[in-house]
Amino acid sequence: MNKYRALWKYIKKNDKQSFKLSFDEIKEIAGIAIDHSFLNYKKELLQYGYKVEKISIKDKTVQFKKLIEK
Repeated sequence: MNKYRALWKYIKKNDKQSFKLSFDEIKEIAGIAIDHSFLNYKKELLQYGYKVEKISIKDKTVQFKKLIEK
């Protein structure tokens, strides 16, 4: 089971074109803190119609962007 599945479902349900979540918000949604493994898991988000656009360690945020439908 994917440890970020709850986060991916939340993002898909959100349905915005682009938005940011703080590391704290991600922890609350996913039930776990974001860690280095997030870099490997983020590709699974493509199945939910989104991608990780930017990760800011300084601001402790992740920018998500909806994929363009063809």
